[in-house]
Amino acid sequence: MRWRRMASMGLAEPVWHVEEAGGWRVATAEECATRAWLPEPMPGVALPFQPRSFRDCSLYERHWVQASRGYVRRFMPLAGAFTGAFERLTGRAFPAFRPHPLALRQPVYYFGNHLSFVPSGTPVRAPRFTQALDYELELGAVLRKPLHNATPEEALDAIGGFVVVNDWSARDIQRAEMGTGLGPQKCKHFCSSMSDAIVDAADVMPRIGRLSARVEVNGQVVAETSTADMLHDWGRTLSHLSMDEPLWPGELIATGTLPSGCAMENGRWLQPGDTLRLVIDGVGEVVHPILPRGVATP
Repeated sequence: MRWRRMASMGLAEPVWHVEEAGGWRVATAEECATRAWLPEPMPGVALPFQPRSFRDCSLYERHWVQASRGYVRRFMPLAGAFTGAFERLTGRAFPAFRPHPLALRQPVYYFGNHLSFVPSGTPVRAPRFTQALDYELELGAVLRKPLHNATPEEALDAIGGFVVVNDWSARDIQRAEMGTGLGPQKCKHFCSSMSDAIVDAADVMPRIGRLSARVEVNGQVVAETSTADMLHDWGRTLSHLSMDEPLWPGELIATGTLPSGCAMENGRWLQPGDTLRLVIDGVGEVVHPILPRGVATP
């Protein structure tokens, strides 16, 4: 079942609707009670829920390699000539492009800004501190019950639903910030977005490792990808996150970028006037018009 908070006649605040027969109807009181574990969004924000926290993983080896290659191509062209020659001669990815060894042994992640989420449809303007605004197509899971030292099976049972996540990034400042050893800061925290509907986990889990996905800009397909080939599956990932650390209902965990799901990989950087659409079939979509640059108000 797909759920969405929408305006309803005679009510001041959006209420839960469920998808039915190709349309939306107001959810019954009994149905709404089954969503009580989802935190209410902030007033005036049309999100399906307000995450209690946001952990963003990096679970795709191909993204590690392709994004590293794309970074060198755009920001370090002289080094790119060398790494390109290495890869052509050896037929292998340049060693520094491969995932960190720790990422192969266990899920790795960072904490994002859970309060800067905007819903699909929100016009987005590049922040003043970047000339390289990037999108990142990801699958997000929200927990419906607590986890603590959970087994992979218990962890899977705690997933309540899935959304499409877009982890906006300022690529030209990201490497310098992460070089401090403190992880991403302004390069990530200015904005993230999610689909305006949440889909029940039971509807997604049977095909969780083979969901097709794509990036579109101005109606043109830029990249096609899928959720296949995670370094660590959802059960192992959430079990690891809960090791001697409590997780709570309403926390959001994302996969990290699906392979080819960002401009750093596919080469299609956004320009003012573009319309971005990120889709995961069976889950939802995130759509954003890109605004011209301007001076932000205080």
